[in-house]
Amino acid sequence: MKTYFECWVQVAAALFSQALAGEPELSESLPKPLNADAFGWAATLSGDVHGRFAVVLDGKVLETPLVGEGADQKAGWEELLREAASAAAGDLLASTGKKCQVASFAAITGEAKITNAFQLRSGERVWTVLVRDEVEEDAAGRAAASARESETQASPAPASKNPVPSDDLRSAPALSPGLELLLDVELEASLRFGSREMPLGEILDLGPGDVVELDRHVADPVDLIVGDKIVARGEVVLVNGNFGLRVTEVAAPRKRLESIRCLF
Repeated sequence: MKTYFECWVQVAAALFSQALAGEPELSESLPKPLNADAFGWAATLSGDVHGRFAVVLDGKVLETPLVGEGADQKAGWEELLREAASAAAGDLLASTGKKCQVASFAAITGEAKITNAFQLRSGERVWTVLVRDEVEEDAAGRAAASARESETQASPAPASKNPVPSDDLRSAPALSPGLELLLDVELEASLRFGSREMPLGEILDLGPGDVVELDRHVADPVDLIVGDKIVARGEVVLVNGNFGLRVTEVAAPRKRLESIRCLF
């Protein structure tokens, strides 16, 4: 069963890689002492899962324009960590049924007690990220999770925000012997996090450090694309430091076969 901390790690890793210049990677590490210029924020959570969740950053991270050239770096980090805290709460609700929301978000200068340590790496540059997790679950949260699990076992999973059409999810007959000959053919699959329309002028003006906002929330499922077809949807996970996809919705074999028509 997912915890808020696990949801935050997954969301933060994806957000940092997508929103920061240089696509830095977040990974667990041994704790290291921070200088007096360390800074951070603490989210106070309320609901079935509640408590305090604090994140402290190495002050040297402000020396690199990770949130964009010319931008207020500290303000950019505040916005990013606030989004991570809220998205983690949403992810926890979606995956476990436990209600959780960010009641307040306040600046802090440091933490005397640290529960987890991470490093944020971009090329040869490495910064320390420290976390103090004081989030706990009450009896109501455990009851909500238990009720959701029972409901999931008794009924089909709810449709996602952008569901694969229902006719795509119907069962299909077994593959014919002729099609079995293609099962070892390797195809390129890609993940689509979202999209947006942009004027040509904006595209030509793009530069390092610019952020392009997509039409999909970080907690929404992403698409697995083969050819020009959506063959599955799911949530982004980290596998040995690489992005992966935990499949939550899949198209019928017939539709998956249609995805290769344009490849031959």
